[in-house]
Formats: sequence, C-alpha cells, structure tokens
Amino acid sequence: MAHGAVAIIPNLVIALIVVILTWIAVRIAVRIVGKLTERTKLRQDLRNLIQTLTRIATWIVGLMIAATIVIPGLSPGGLFAGLGIGAVAIGFAFQDIFENFLAGVLIMLRDKMEIGDVVESEGILGTVEKITLRETHIRQFSGELIMMPNSMMFKNPVKVITDVPVRRNDIVIGVSYDTDLPTAEAAIRKAVEALESVDKDKGVDVYAQEFNSSSVDFLVRFWTDTGGNDYLGVKSEVVFAIKQALDEADIEIPFPYITHTFKEDVPIADAAKDAA
Repeated sequence: MAHGAVAIIPNLVIALIVVILTWIAVRIAVRIVGKLTERTKLRQDLRNLIQTLTRIATWIVGLMIAATIVIPGLSPGGLFAGLGIGAVAIGFAFQDIFENFLAGVLIMLRDKMEIGDVVESEGILGTVEKITLRETHIRQFSGELIMMPNSMMFKNPVKVITDVPVRRNDIVIGVSYDTDLPTAEAAIRKAVEALESVDKDKGVDVYAQEFNSSSVDFLVRFWTDTGGNDYLGVKSEVVFAIKQALDEADIEIPFPYITHTFKEDVPIADAAKDAA
C-alpha cells in the first residue's frame, strides 16, 4: 500500500497542475466570453448566463482530465457512465436546487423581465437587481432585499410593471349631488389635460362612474411616460390640479357621512355620542 501510494504521487502532482491550469483557463475563458458578449445586444442577465455556463463547462473538462490522470484506468466512457448513475441519486437529493437552476436558465432566456425592471409576484413588489441560476434578487421600495427562488418566479404569474414606459393611472373623485355633472366633468378634464406630465397622445378619460352614498363618483384615467416622470408624482400632481379646479368652479367634494337610526328610548345626546 505504501509502495502504491508513493507510485501515485506523480499522478497527483500532475492532476493538481491540471486543476490549477483549469482555474487559470476558467478566468481567461470567462474574460474572453465577457468581452465578446459586450459587443452584442444581449441583455445583462443573458451575458451572465453565458459566462456562468462557460465557467461550468471549463471546470467539468478540467476535472475530468484530472480524474483520468489520478486513476489511469478510468476512461471517459466509464466516467460518463458513473456520472449518469450518480446523477439519478443526486437529482432526487437536490431536486429543489436543480429545479431552481433550470428555472433560472429559462428566466434568463425570456424576452421579458430584465435587470432593473419593476416586478410584482406573490405579493412582492420591487426592482430586479440580480438574476442568478438559483434565485432572483428583488429590492423592495422600502429598501428590503427579497431573494425569491427562481422556481417560484417561473411557476407563478409575474407582473412586469415597467415593460412599457407609458402607463395608465386611475383615480376616483366624488362631487356632491347638487353639482352640474357636465360642468364638473369639463373642469376635471381641463385640469388634467393642462399638466405637462400627462401624455397628450393617449388623452384623458373622465367617466361618471356611480352613485355613492354622499357623492357622484367620476373615474379619471390618464397616461404618463414613466421614463421621464415619477409615476406616483404625476398622480399627486393630478390630484392637486383636480382639487384646485373644483375649488375654483365652486364644486363641493363631500365628506362621507354615516347614517344612524335613533331609537325612541335613547336620548338624542347619547345617540349623537354613539354616532361620533
């Protein structure tokens, strides 16, 4: 056994040299692939995928060469056969890992959802910061980082909010019942259309929506280019403009009221206190 151990030392040294050379080759290959992909119009996540696959393929080839050097009787065919048998057991043991891996590859191959997009899935809303082969990093607007498994992002619906820059926003505004509705509609439309942040090509829609408990509600729809405007900021401007326009037209925005049925045996003061 000692004689055999001494005899295998040269093979171990050569295999170690092969591993070191593989490490160097991986760095060189990834750098070359990175420069080549930078010249293309591929998305950042696809470039990362190509670099990762290049790294994995180079390491597999290098480790296979090192294994055949350490074990001279091991042929590539036998090595592949052993990997095939072991892959079954490994697949059952690491099913979730491989599922996320394949889901990550498929997500990166999608035409939609790039790094920097604002997405919403399973109640998580935020910006995509990074897509790896196992998980997707989503930065919420409150600052927290959520790492979602790729299988969850692949199986469940994902709303890509920033897929197109021009987005629609809706608000509901109520006016009192004694208001002349055409006058209110004209005032709301004029106020919204006057804002520069509202997309003029898409237009502004103002609909009398429903009879509410204390008001007639209008549904106001407008579009804005989020590439150059703050989505929530534009909505705030619209609310300010509508409020000012209704005030100038002397149109009341009523408060919601609560009806209360008074009982004969309950004093008025107590009933008023209960309503308050």
